[in-house]
Amino acid sequence: MQPRPPLRRPVAAWAVHAGVWLLLHGVLTALLGRPWFAMAAGLAALLTVVLVNNAKFKALHEPFVFQDYEYFTDAIRYPRLYIPFFGWWKFLLATAGFVAAVGIGWWWEKVPAARWSAAGQAGALAWQCLLGGVLLVLGSRQRLNLGLDAQRDVLALGLLAALWRYALMGRRLPRAQGAFAADAQKKGRGQGFGGLSLKPLRLPDLVAVQSESFFDARALFAGIRPHVLEHLDALQAEAFVHGSMQVPAWGANTVRTEFAFLTGIEGADLGVHQFNPYRAVAAGWQVASLAQYLQRLGYRTVCVHPYPAGFYLRHKVYPLLGFDTFIDIQDFADAERYGPYVSDAAVTEKIMQLLHERTDGDKPLFVFAITMENHGPLHLERVVPEDMQQLYGSAPPAGCEDLTIYLRHLRNANRMIGSLRTQLDALAQPASLCWYGDHVPIMPTVYATFGQPSGLVPYACWRNSAARSNAAENGLAPQLLTADTLSRQWLAGLGLWRE
Repeated sequence: MQPRPPLRRPVAAWAVHAGVWLLLHGVLTALLGRPWFAMAAGLAALLTVVLVNNAKFKALHEPFVFQDYEYFTDAIRYPRLYIPFFGWWKFLLATAGFVAAVGIGWWWEKVPAARWSAAGQAGALAWQCLLGGVLLVLGSRQRLNLGLDAQRDVLALGLLAALWRYALMGRRLPRAQGAFAADAQKKGRGQGFGGLSLKPLRLPDLVAVQSESFFDARALFAGIRPHVLEHLDALQAEAFVHGSMQVPAWGANTVRTEFAFLTGIEGADLGVHQFNPYRAVAAGWQVASLAQYLQRLGYRTVCVHPYPAGFYLRHKVYPLLGFDTFIDIQDFADAERYGPYVSDAAVTEKIMQLLHERTDGDKPLFVFAITMENHGPLHLERVVPEDMQQLYGSAPPAGCEDLTIYLRHLRNANRMIGSLRTQLDALAQPASLCWYGDHVPIMPTVYATFGQPSGLVPYACWRNSAARSNAAENGLAPQLLTADTLSRQWLAGLGLWRE
């Protein structure tokens, strides 16, 4: 559970808190005509926000912020992704309690006869809402030290005041532009092509894989068999740049890492939009991206993600970020599943299909694939007896079932690496693979046993034999990168980027 905010807060924070409550209760009373029922409904709504906040903090080490408001609609559209972390029993009890409260409140409390009279309920509500509005305005005008560290801000201001201030800040779109925007300006002034002094004679096909919840779990427990990630080890050994990467997400919020990779913009430069940058793009923020940069070089750009296109507004965002084609769950109707999601093997097959369909006269291809197989909730799956023998050299402590299930999927991600490496190396044309994880998985019980991981994820940028000029890149020392620098490091290693 998130630490409780202290009661000593700035006066402005208390003014916002009181103003929100007065307006919420006033609006509900105006709609329902029953003030006590409205009070119960308002408290129930606030309690739900608090419970969601606590559940998010437990799973993701971050409190609920205003930019998470889609959690409530997404929980209805994609219940398996959200409700298990809240708790099915809590969800069912909360739903039953809400239905009971509505029934009791509706029938028990009567609407006053003078509901719309200026001397009755309507007049009282007008004064209440006026007072609430004044408090909100006064509280909003006061300077509050917001560091956009969600936990510190909630502790300093309280949950309601932090939500309100984050909502106000979210109305202003970011102004940040990454290196790809600077490159577009250079090109417009005739200073080279796409950040290069000369366009390469033969552009390599490019494959970037953002592997869901991918990290090196072998660091948690020595009993995990090393071969679980043997293909990652081989890829990093042959990579022209590899190592560990700092990502702006923990356990979820994939789009933060995704956006950083695609735009080269650090989260801190986005202000409050760092919590969900795609909503700002969908709202009209124009930002340059890796895909647009590659389009200027002559690439066809394709995104592959085996999940509904509307999740995180990707169906709106990806055309704006420069993707010519977006392949979503509809193209995987008959694909193999491993667990509840489309398998990594099926995504591999789709990537290679795109590459094999390309002819010599076609544009070079950039494929950005976002996998789903590793996605939790892991505790909804079951361990089978053969898992222990195949994944462990020595058995883990009791209560580590989530780790076993995760390793089962991680082994398939590892196989995806091996399959892509082998098939890309067999191509006659130059090709390159960039592999990285978006964040560590949600496994609170496992981390309570073995300790919290660092949050770093592996990455590797590799090229096939047709693109490799020599073997000097083997055995290079690992580098620590951030998610916003990885794409440019990848392109620079291929001669496709120059700062």
